[in-house]
Amino acid sequence: MSEIKTRFAPSPTGFMHIGNLRTALYSYLLAKSQGGKFVLRIEDTDQVRHVDGAEQVIIDTLKSTGIEYDEGPYIQSERLGIYREYADKLIESGHAYYCFCTPERLESLKDEKGIGGYDGHCRTLTQEDIQKNLAEGKPYVIRQKMPDSGTTSYVDEVYGEVSIDNSELRDQIMIKADGYPTYNFCHVVDDYLMGITHVVRGNEYLTSTPKYCLLYDAFGWERPHYVHLPLLMGKDADGNVSKLSKRHGAVSFQDLIGDGYLPEAVVNYIALLGWCPKDSNQEFFTIDELKKSFSMEGLSKSPAVFDYEKLKWFNSEYIKKMPDDEYGKIVMPILEKIFSDNINIGKLSELLHGRLITFGEIGERTEFVLKRLDMDNSLYINKKNKTTPELCKQILNECLPLLENLESWDNDSLFALLKEYSASSGIKAGAVMWAVRIAVARQGITPGGATELMEVFGKNESIERIKLAISEL
Repeated sequence: MSEIKTRFAPSPTGFMHIGNLRTALYSYLLAKSQGGKFVLRIEDTDQVRHVDGAEQVIIDTLKSTGIEYDEGPYIQSERLGIYREYADKLIESGHAYYCFCTPERLESLKDEKGIGGYDGHCRTLTQEDIQKNLAEGKPYVIRQKMPDSGTTSYVDEVYGEVSIDNSELRDQIMIKADGYPTYNFCHVVDDYLMGITHVVRGNEYLTSTPKYCLLYDAFGWERPHYVHLPLLMGKDADGNVSKLSKRHGAVSFQDLIGDGYLPEAVVNYIALLGWCPKDSNQEFFTIDELKKSFSMEGLSKSPAVFDYEKLKWFNSEYIKKMPDDEYGKIVMPILEKIFSDNINIGKLSELLHGRLITFGEIGERTEFVLKRLDMDNSLYINKKNKTTPELCKQILNECLPLLENLESWDNDSLFALLKEYSASSGIKAGAVMWAVRIAVARQGITPGGATELMEVFGKNESIERIKLAISEL
């Protein structure tokens, strides 16, 4: 086989859907795993659905995910003359024809449910009729002439042989009345002209691919290899599984990044939605490792379920593994927007590093630092440390003057002071730390211990919170 060449050919209709990103990723990995090339093509011939700026979203998404294209982006709306040239060739060879049917006539072919198909009315027009209609300026489309008997088959790399009775195929439109080509036609022309050897796309195209095969045959071109991917499903709160949609949560790459997920974590996770590596125990892959490991043999026929909880786990692991400087570049600007100079955000950032699931939850995770939360004194009760509200009040009262006189307000100094108090008072260190931590945090679960949190709050706020806790107790 000659050099493998794949493509990603999205329509610029908005954000990058997770399913589209997976298609791009698999297409890219298939090419790169075999030393081939990857092409980006923007399929913008449906001008009604076109969204301004969507092309840049596509390009930016690929860049941020590490999916690099070797050619493109090719823009279909800039190639209209090419499609018309090839449509005319099919008219000349008898594989396509002019159709002058009015919208009203086409509407009359539909049943009471609004379902209908073209009846081939213009297939048998004489050359004289065609020339007369063209001379009169009648609007027309160009349709592909389908065989009315036999079957068309092809072999998909994932699903095996797929066949369809030609009698089920309608004469599809290739060139619309406005001169723009349809997807069904122009993507075949482009794939051939661009030398695409493997077409990777969702399995919703499984049954329409025979129409495309007939176009290849009509031109006398060699068909590409087809690789159809399993559906992406979502699971609702009740456990019901259906095609992934917004009701399941964020479904675009941009939404996930906006929610605080890392591009690398998203790519790693979606790579495993429909593909299994040879070493099935490995879960974490860089984009370079994916290029080495990917193979079509690992693709599944079964639908894959997008599990947000699994993605959260992946993301939290990626955050934990981030080098401090890279992590800080993301977290520090967020904390700087939230907090004043009185808070030690450097220390807070350090405490959050191993505890964040997404960067989008920083505001929620640090709310207890930003304001003094309403307090339930039952939080002071801890069976392991044998603490009660009464014991905690005693601890806070006795520690307060010691803390007020402490000059070095850092974690080590604070820890040493509380340990010394524990030893002199005979109260377990765990109980002392519990009382102080609850007093300053005013919540049960915190991203750090008592002395670490006091370093975050600083001396004044820590003292004020302890005084408030004593008055409440």
